[in-house]
Amino acid sequence: MAATTGATSSAPSQSATVAAESTESIADIFASMSYGPAPEADNVVQAWLEDKKRAFGHFIDGKYHQPAGRKVYEVKNPANGKVLCTTMRGESEDVELAVKAARKAHTTWSKLAPHVRARHIYSIARHVQKHARLFSVLESMDNGKTFRETRDADIPIVVRHFYHYAGWAQLSDTEMRNWKSIGVIGGIVPWNFPLMLLTWKLAPALAMGNTVVLKPASYTSLSAILLAEVCAEAGLPPGVFNVVTGSGAFGSMLAAHPDVDKVAFTGSTLVGQKLRKLTAGTGKKISLELGGKSPFIVFDSADLDSAVEGVVNAIWFNQGQVCSAGSKLLVQETVYDKFIDKLKERLTHFRVGSSLDKTMDMGAIVDESQRASVEEFVQSARDEGAEVYQASACFPSAGCFYPPTLITKVQTVSKVVQEEIFGPVLVALPFRTAKEAVSLANNTRYGLAGSVWTENVSLALEVALLIKAGAIWVNAHNLFDAAAGFGGYKESGFGRDGGKEGLYEYAMPRWEERPRPANEDIDYSKFGATLQGRPTYADNLLPVLEGGSAAGVPAIDHTYKFYYGGAQKRPDATYVRAIKTSEGKAMAHVGEGNRKDVRNAVEVAHKAAPGWGKRAAYNRAQIMYYLAENIELRRQEFADRLSLQTGRTADSCLNEVSLSIQRLFYWAAYADKYGGTVQETTLYGATVKIHEPVGVIGILCPDEYPLLGFVSLLAPAIVRANCVVIVPSEIHPLSALDLYQVFETSDIPGGVVNILTGSKDHLAKYLVEHQDIQSVWYFGSEAGSKYVEYVSAENVKRTWVNYGLSRKWEDPEQGEGEEFLYQVTQVKNIWIPMGDIFAN
Repeated sequence: MAATTGATSSAPSQSATVAAESTESIADIFASMSYGPAPEADNVVQAWLEDKKRAFGHFIDGKYHQPAGRKVYEVKNPANGKVLCTTMRGESEDVELAVKAARKAHTTWSKLAPHVRARHIYSIARHVQKHARLFSVLESMDNGKTFRETRDADIPIVVRHFYHYAGWAQLSDTEMRNWKSIGVIGGIVPWNFPLMLLTWKLAPALAMGNTVVLKPASYTSLSAILLAEVCAEAGLPPGVFNVVTGSGAFGSMLAAHPDVDKVAFTGSTLVGQKLRKLTAGTGKKISLELGGKSPFIVFDSADLDSAVEGVVNAIWFNQGQVCSAGSKLLVQETVYDKFIDKLKERLTHFRVGSSLDKTMDMGAIVDESQRASVEEFVQSARDEGAEVYQASACFPSAGCFYPPTLITKVQTVSKVVQEEIFGPVLVALPFRTAKEAVSLANNTRYGLAGSVWTENVSLALEVALLIKAGAIWVNAHNLFDAAAGFGGYKESGFGRDGGKEGLYEYAMPRWEERPRPANEDIDYSKFGATLQGRPTYADNLLPVLEGGSAAGVPAIDHTYKFYYGGAQKRPDATYVRAIKTSEGKAMAHVGEGNRKDVRNAVEVAHKAAPGWGKRAAYNRAQIMYYLAENIELRRQEFADRLSLQTGRTADSCLNEVSLSIQRLFYWAAYADKYGGTVQETTLYGATVKIHEPVGVIGILCPDEYPLLGFVSLLAPAIVRANCVVIVPSEIHPLSALDLYQVFETSDIPGGVVNILTGSKDHLAKYLVEHQDIQSVWYFGSEAGSKYVEYVSAENVKRTWVNYGLSRKWEDPEQGEGEEFLYQVTQVKNIWIPMGDIFAN
């Protein structure tokens, strides 16, 4: 029968419907299996809206703030187009007021005992539970998703997160004893899961002692405002959580505010790139959870009927407006036609309609502009010759709806295969072998999530490990829990929401103060320009031999080459630069690297990466010990070289060599002790957290402590299975270059460690611009730090920069530890359900 198009159904209309249907016999009802309406009442939401006169301002410092004369947004129910209320279009002074309140609150909130913060967060969880029905109905009306989803998924996950992070608040002084709060968090969340994604940022931020100013999406602000009200009811101190509403530009004002210490964003990759550029060089921390094009891989060994239902949850949950939606269906060729037929049959029973009708499978698209965007994608597929299938058991004649859609006969380069559609549209491709499935799955600029469907557990786990994404589900899709972090690889962003890994996004090392660089304008087009070296005849320190019959004879010239691919290589341009002693005498020449040298080094690094990642952790530890052993044998030689370059005392240089050896031992110890853990989620099964390598890391070392700084950055990266292109100290590189022979005679595979020399900023430019480097670490100037962060936005690579500030590399608190482990790994959670013995 036709779907109910309104948001609610009054009692009389329900009675009339029942009366009209009562003429059907029981046999007729069983024959047709037709649905009657099952509307959820919206009277409490309507009363809450009326209490506020259907006009909402900001919620700042524990109370509503409604300055006069502001422009407003109309908030509509997507299912029927009716206006629910208005929300305010914020302006710069609203950001100023909110951030000021949050800054003031931080001075006391951050100093509260962990147990007191835990009590506050626990109270929020309890109060959200008390108002769960109100939240569920409001979210459904505001967003367009079905009430069944908000009631059974969104709100329970919100409650679970507050309870989980109440626990982390309690344990923060022990489990996170080397970390502290960052300060004021600027949170910006999208419209697809307004309350849930807000909570994913708010709960860990509060647990670590931060305060929050949050800007929800302009379409869907109501649940955020309600939560702020409920937090005040729960006793959260004023200013700890503030909500401001406005446009995307208003969100940029929040992110750019100098007193916002960290930006936490979930949304599109395009907006994430803009925020990365906006915050470049400011000293702000940032985490980005961005778009996705997640594979849904079905092997011929899968339970096909279960996989069909899995597809329903993967792509048509929340109308496909899910960043982790399984929108790219990959089916093994032997069962492809059979599976597509089953899926089409399933769609003939699919029901689309009013979000408050509990019989509906799918609700409304959030806004007409989004519906038009989805239709544009589908039309592009038709234009390319793809086959588009759309069917449902019912579809409303009014409202912002779009039918569940299946697109087949597409190419791997098709727009609908490569781009995130963010709607109820599934594209399907066949594959022959598991290797081809992995290749197709990874053939994307995204890396947020994916699922593997097979009864062969060995196959499932191997494929899960090979897919480059942050969350992989086995025989399931779109499972979320507070105990397991969620976030992406590649252009799906960086950082994690959830789990202990989520705490690090809202914390900074206890020894550190937030950097506040001048953030001066730089000419990006001219950054890194360099002029190659010329002859240094006037200030050469010509080495001569000592002792024996050759005394006084000039030593044979030794010009340092590059080291990459396991061998020494000449620079592409054959330019060199002079390395001088502390007295200004040229003591050696090293190669001057350029773009082609960077390209060559990155290529061999990627060739080495798969094999290095499969090496046993024990083997990586042995290599670290081997390096330490060889430096120890040449301890005096390294110390003398350091002294000649830097002019420091012999004892100081010997101490640096000793600390470098000690640091290699430290990281050798971590080679097999940071692989991951089993997360204690609500899943009946195992959720396995794996600390995977980031990939290829470009490292530009500091000038202070030339050997220790080099070792402190190199060792954690390679011991956790990354490959590196590393640039030693620009002015004192020789201590690092003297390790060439050690690398050549060790068991380290060629391409794992690649060393280039030359201008730090010139090489930084080409490293950060390279599209196949996953992270860049830069320890140099303020301007260089800004450049690296700004340009990294192009493919959303991770960065670690020092904003021109020195670090005490000799201090274990600053030169080793969890901060380094955070930088050299990325978390993947693999969800493995059970149920063969105990299904319930």
